[in-house]
Amino acid sequence: MWNQIATQIAQTTGKPFEITDRRSVSGGCINQGYSITDGEQTYFVKTNEASQIEMFEAEALGLKQMHQTQTIRVPQPICCGVRDRASFIAMEWLEFGRGDSQSWEAMGRNLAALHKTVGSDRFGWDRNNTIGSTPQINTWTSDWSEFFAEHRIGYQLRLAKRRGGSFPDISKVVAAVRDILADWQPQPSLVHGDLWSGNAACTTDGEPVILDPATYWGDRETDIAMTELFGGFPAAFYRGYNQAWQLDGGYKERKTPYNLYHILNHFNLFGGGYGSQASRAIDSLLR
Repeated sequence: MWNQIATQIAQTTGKPFEITDRRSVSGGCINQGYSITDGEQTYFVKTNEASQIEMFEAEALGLKQMHQTQTIRVPQPICCGVRDRASFIAMEWLEFGRGDSQSWEAMGRNLAALHKTVGSDRFGWDRNNTIGSTPQINTWTSDWSEFFAEHRIGYQLRLAKRRGGSFPDISKVVAAVRDILADWQPQPSLVHGDLWSGNAACTTDGEPVILDPATYWGDRETDIAMTELFGGFPAAFYRGYNQAWQLDGGYKERKTPYNLYHILNHFNLFGGGYGSQASRAIDSLLR
Protein backbone atom coordinates (compact mmCIF):
# COMPACT_ATOMS: atom_id res chain seq x y z
CA MET A 1 0.00 0.00 0.00
CA TRP A 2 2.67 2.50 0.96
CA ASN A 3 4.58 2.15 -2.30
CA GLN A 4 1.34 2.79 -4.16
CA ILE A 5 0.61 5.87 -2.06
CA ALA A 6 4.14 7.16 -2.71
CA THR A 7 3.64 6.65 -6.43
CA GLN A 8 0.35 8.53 -6.41
CA ILE A 9 1.93 11.42 -4.48
CA ALA A 10 4.76 11.57 -7.02
CA GLN A 11 2.33 11.53 -9.94
CA THR A 12 0.22 14.29 -8.37
CA THR A 13 3.10 16.59 -7.42
CA GLY A 14 5.29 15.82 -10.42
CA LYS A 15 8.25 15.21 -8.07
CA PRO A 16 9.92 11.84 -7.41
CA PHE A 17 8.98 10.43 -4.01
CA GLU A 18 9.99 7.18 -2.34
CA ILE A 19 9.32 6.58 1.34
CA THR A 20 12.47 6.16 3.41
CA ASP A 21 10.80 6.58 6.80
CA ARG A 22 7.26 6.19 8.10
CA ARG A 23 6.11 6.81 11.64
CA SER A 24 2.76 6.78 13.39
CA VAL A 25 1.35 10.14 14.52
CA SER A 26 -2.04 11.29 15.73
CA GLY A 27 -4.73 11.03 13.09
CA GLY A 28 -7.67 12.19 15.18
CA CYS A 29 -10.32 10.10 16.92
CA ILE A 30 -11.33 7.91 13.98
CA ASN A 31 -8.32 7.63 11.65
CA GLN A 32 -4.75 6.37 11.74
CA GLY A 33 -2.17 9.05 11.04
CA TYR A 34 1.35 8.77 9.63
CA SER A 35 4.30 10.95 8.73
CA ILE A 36 6.05 9.74 5.57
CA THR A 37 9.26 11.18 4.15
CA ASP A 38 11.98 10.60 1.58
CA GLY A 39 14.43 12.65 3.64
CA GLU A 40 13.60 15.89 1.86
CA GLN A 41 9.82 15.95 1.42
CA THR A 42 7.42 15.02 4.20
CA TYR A 43 3.68 14.37 3.98
CA PHE A 44 0.89 13.61 6.43
CA VAL A 45 -1.27 10.60 5.58
CA LYS A 46 -4.51 9.51 7.24
CA THR A 47 -5.91 6.03 6.62
CA ASN A 48 -9.16 4.24 7.34
CA GLU A 49 -11.25 1.40 5.94
CA ALA A 50 -11.83 1.45 2.18
CA SER A 51 -15.51 2.26 2.77
CA GLN A 52 -14.49 5.66 4.20
CA ILE A 53 -13.04 7.03 0.95
CA GLU A 54 -15.94 9.47 0.47
CA MET A 55 -15.08 10.97 3.87
CA PHE A 56 -11.54 11.70 2.68
CA GLU A 57 -12.75 12.99 -0.70
CA ALA A 58 -15.05 15.45 1.06
CA GLU A 59 -12.26 16.51 3.42
CA ALA A 60 -9.97 17.20 0.46
CA LEU A 61 -12.68 19.27 -1.23
CA GLY A 62 -13.32 21.28 1.94
CA LEU A 63 -9.63 22.00 2.42
CA LYS A 64 -9.30 23.09 -1.20
CA GLN A 65 -12.25 25.45 -0.92
CA MET A 66 -10.92 27.04 2.25
CA HIS A 67 -7.43 27.33 0.77
CA GLN A 68 -8.82 29.07 -2.31
CA THR A 69 -10.23 31.88 -0.15
CA GLN A 70 -6.67 32.86 0.83
CA THR A 71 -7.90 33.83 4.29
CA ILE A 72 -6.65 31.22 6.77
CA ARG A 73 -4.01 28.50 6.52
CA VAL A 74 -5.17 24.92 6.05
CA PRO A 75 -3.10 21.85 5.16
CA GLN A 76 -3.13 21.52 1.40
CA PRO A 77 -4.45 18.12 0.27
CA ILE A 78 -2.29 16.24 -2.21
CA CYS A 79 -4.32 13.17 -3.16
CA CYS A 80 -6.64 10.51 -1.80
CA GLY A 81 -7.72 7.05 -2.89
CA VAL A 82 -8.09 3.38 -2.01
CA ARG A 83 -5.15 0.99 -1.86
CA ASP A 84 -5.11 -2.58 -0.51
CA ARG A 85 -8.57 -2.34 1.10
CA ALA A 86 -7.68 0.91 2.89
CA SER A 87 -8.66 4.49 2.06
CA PHE A 88 -6.21 7.34 2.53
CA ILE A 89 -5.69 11.06 2.18
CA ALA A 90 -2.24 12.63 1.81
CA MET A 91 -1.58 16.29 2.52
CA GLU A 92 1.25 18.67 3.21
CA TRP A 93 3.13 18.21 6.46
CA LEU A 94 3.03 21.16 8.85
CA GLU A 95 5.23 21.52 11.92
CA PHE A 96 3.15 22.73 14.84
CA GLY A 97 4.34 24.71 17.84
CA ARG A 98 2.79 26.76 20.63
CA GLY A 99 1.12 29.91 19.39
CA ASP A 100 1.26 33.10 21.46
CA SER A 101 -1.50 35.66 21.94
CA GLN A 102 -0.62 37.33 18.63
CA SER A 103 -1.05 34.00 16.84
CA TRP A 104 -4.46 33.40 18.40
CA GLU A 105 -5.58 36.95 17.67
CA ALA A 106 -4.59 36.36 14.05
CA MET A 107 -6.51 33.08 14.15
CA GLY A 108 -9.65 35.03 15.06
CA ARG A 109 -9.12 37.67 12.38
CA ASN A 110 -8.38 35.09 9.71
CA LEU A 111 -11.41 32.99 10.61
CA ALA A 112 -13.57 36.11 10.33
CA ALA A 113 -12.10 36.70 6.88
CA LEU A 114 -13.00 33.12 5.91
CA HIS A 115 -16.54 33.68 7.16
CA LYS A 116 -16.86 36.87 5.11
CA THR A 117 -16.15 34.97 1.90
CA VAL A 118 -19.00 35.41 -0.56
CA GLY A 119 -19.89 32.28 -2.50
CA SER A 120 -23.41 31.09 -1.81
CA ASP A 121 -26.87 32.51 -1.24
CA ARG A 122 -28.10 29.25 0.34
CA PHE A 123 -27.13 26.97 3.19
CA GLY A 124 -25.60 23.55 2.58
CA TRP A 125 -22.88 22.19 0.34
CA ASP A 126 -22.42 20.44 -2.99
CA ARG A 127 -22.24 17.05 -1.28
CA ASN A 128 -22.84 15.42 2.07
CA ASN A 129 -19.75 14.94 4.22
CA THR A 130 -19.04 13.76 7.76
CA ILE A 131 -18.78 15.21 11.26
CA GLY A 132 -16.30 12.79 12.80
CA SER A 133 -17.51 9.58 11.17
CA THR A 134 -21.19 10.58 11.32
CA PRO A 135 -22.84 11.52 8.02
CA GLN A 136 -23.52 15.24 7.76
CA ILE A 137 -26.46 16.17 5.53
CA ASN A 138 -25.86 19.26 3.41
CA THR A 139 -28.97 19.48 1.22
CA TRP A 140 -29.18 23.02 -0.16
CA THR A 141 -31.79 25.03 1.75
CA SER A 142 -32.68 28.71 1.45
CA ASP A 143 -33.95 29.08 5.04
CA TRP A 144 -31.37 28.78 7.81
CA SER A 145 -33.78 27.80 10.57
CA GLU A 146 -35.14 24.98 8.40
CA PHE A 147 -31.66 23.79 7.44
CA PHE A 148 -30.29 23.68 10.97
CA ALA A 149 -33.41 22.34 12.68
CA GLU A 150 -33.91 19.50 10.18
CA HIS A 151 -30.49 18.60 8.77
CA ARG A 152 -28.51 19.13 11.96
CA ILE A 153 -30.65 18.64 15.10
CA GLY A 154 -33.38 16.42 13.61
CA TYR A 155 -30.92 14.15 11.87
CA GLN A 156 -28.78 13.69 14.98
CA LEU A 157 -31.84 13.03 17.17
CA ARG A 158 -33.03 10.31 14.80
CA LEU A 159 -29.60 8.69 14.98
CA ALA A 160 -29.65 9.01 18.77
CA LYS A 161 -33.04 7.32 18.99
CA ARG A 162 -31.67 4.33 17.08
CA ARG A 163 -28.77 4.25 19.54
CA GLY A 164 -31.19 4.01 22.45
CA GLY A 165 -31.02 7.65 23.49
CA SER A 166 -33.87 8.79 25.71
CA PHE A 167 -34.72 12.31 24.56
CA PRO A 168 -37.98 14.28 24.21
CA ASP A 169 -40.14 13.94 21.11
CA ILE A 170 -38.01 14.77 18.08
CA SER A 171 -40.64 17.00 16.48
CA LYS A 172 -40.85 19.15 19.65
CA VAL A 173 -37.09 19.69 19.80
CA VAL A 174 -36.87 20.46 16.07
CA ALA A 175 -39.76 22.93 16.39
CA ALA A 176 -38.09 24.64 19.36
CA VAL A 177 -34.83 25.05 17.43
CA ARG A 178 -36.71 26.35 14.41
CA ASP A 179 -38.49 28.91 16.60
CA ILE A 180 -35.24 30.14 18.19
CA LEU A 181 -33.70 30.67 14.74
CA ALA A 182 -36.86 31.81 12.93
CA ASP A 183 -36.06 35.53 12.95
CA TRP A 184 -32.34 35.09 12.34
CA GLN A 185 -31.24 35.49 8.71
CA PRO A 186 -27.44 35.15 8.66
CA GLN A 187 -25.22 35.54 5.66
CA PRO A 188 -24.21 32.08 4.41
CA SER A 189 -20.56 31.70 5.43
CA LEU A 190 -18.05 29.03 4.51
CA VAL A 191 -17.61 27.43 7.93
CA HIS A 192 -15.08 24.92 9.22
CA GLY A 193 -17.90 22.95 10.81
CA ASP A 194 -15.96 21.10 13.53
CA LEU A 195 -13.88 23.82 15.14
CA TRP A 196 -12.76 22.58 18.53
CA SER A 197 -9.28 23.02 19.99
CA GLY A 198 -8.03 19.75 18.48
CA ASN A 199 -8.67 21.14 15.00
CA ALA A 200 -6.89 24.47 15.47
CA ALA A 201 -3.14 24.93 15.83
CA CYS A 202 -0.22 27.22 15.09
CA THR A 203 2.89 26.40 13.10
CA THR A 204 6.33 26.74 14.64
CA ASP A 205 6.41 30.18 12.94
CA GLY A 206 3.23 31.17 14.77
CA GLU A 207 0.92 31.00 11.75
CA PRO A 208 -2.62 29.91 12.69
CA VAL A 209 -3.97 26.76 11.02
CA ILE A 210 -7.34 24.99 11.02
CA LEU A 211 -7.65 21.35 9.98
CA ASP A 212 -9.99 18.34 9.78
CA PRO A 213 -12.98 20.34 8.51
CA ALA A 214 -16.64 19.37 8.14
CA THR A 215 -17.18 22.19 5.66
CA TYR A 216 -20.47 23.69 4.50
CA TRP A 217 -22.14 27.07 3.97
CA GLY A 218 -23.83 27.97 7.26
CA ASP A 219 -24.07 30.54 10.03
CA ARG A 220 -20.62 31.73 11.08
CA GLU A 221 -21.77 31.59 14.70
CA THR A 222 -21.76 27.77 14.58
CA ASP A 223 -17.96 27.83 14.38
CA ILE A 224 -17.64 30.30 17.24
CA ALA A 225 -20.08 28.35 19.39
CA MET A 226 -18.09 25.15 19.02
CA THR A 227 -14.86 26.88 20.02
CA GLU A 228 -16.55 27.45 23.39
CA LEU A 229 -17.90 23.93 23.83
CA PHE A 230 -14.85 22.02 25.06
CA GLY A 231 -12.92 24.49 27.19
CA GLY A 232 -12.78 27.47 24.85
CA PHE A 233 -10.02 29.08 22.83
CA PRO A 234 -7.64 31.71 24.27
CA ALA A 235 -9.20 35.11 24.88
CA ALA A 236 -7.01 36.59 22.13
CA PHE A 237 -8.89 34.50 19.55
CA TYR A 238 -12.25 36.07 20.43
CA ARG A 239 -10.69 39.51 20.60
CA GLY A 240 -9.27 39.14 17.11
CA TYR A 241 -12.51 37.76 15.71
CA ASN A 242 -14.71 40.49 17.17
CA GLN A 243 -12.33 43.19 16.00
CA ALA A 244 -12.72 41.88 12.47
CA TRP A 245 -16.44 41.03 12.64
CA GLN A 246 -18.41 41.68 15.81
CA LEU A 247 -20.77 38.92 16.87
CA ASP A 248 -24.48 39.76 16.98
CA GLY A 249 -26.09 40.30 20.38
CA GLY A 250 -28.36 37.27 19.96
CA TYR A 251 -25.43 34.87 19.64
CA LYS A 252 -25.62 33.75 23.29
CA GLU A 253 -29.16 32.44 22.78
CA ARG A 254 -28.30 30.64 19.54
CA LYS A 255 -25.15 29.09 20.99
CA THR A 256 -27.14 26.40 22.86
CA PRO A 257 -28.85 24.82 19.80
CA TYR A 258 -25.68 25.19 17.77
CA ASN A 259 -23.66 23.24 20.32
CA LEU A 260 -26.47 20.72 20.88
CA TYR A 261 -25.64 19.45 17.40
CA HIS A 262 -22.10 18.56 18.46
CA ILE A 263 -23.14 17.14 21.82
CA LEU A 264 -25.65 14.86 20.11
CA ASN A 265 -22.99 13.84 17.61
CA HIS A 266 -20.63 12.94 20.44
CA PHE A 267 -23.39 10.87 22.01
CA ASN A 268 -23.89 9.07 18.69
CA LEU A 269 -20.15 8.48 18.34
CA PHE A 270 -19.11 7.75 21.91
CA GLY A 271 -22.21 7.41 24.12
CA GLY A 272 -21.53 7.88 27.82
CA GLY A 273 -22.14 11.15 29.59
CA TYR A 274 -22.87 13.03 26.37
CA GLY A 275 -26.45 11.76 26.66
CA SER A 276 -27.10 13.60 29.93
CA GLN A 277 -25.32 16.69 28.59
CA ALA A 278 -27.61 16.64 25.54
CA SER A 279 -30.66 16.23 27.78
CA ARG A 280 -29.73 19.31 29.79
CA ALA A 281 -29.29 21.36 26.63
CA ILE A 282 -32.62 20.14 25.26
CA ASP A 283 -34.39 20.96 28.53
CA SER A 284 -33.10 24.52 28.33
CA LEU A 285 -34.47 24.84 24.78
CA LEU A 286 -37.91 23.53 25.73
CA ARG A 287 -38.44 25.79 28.75
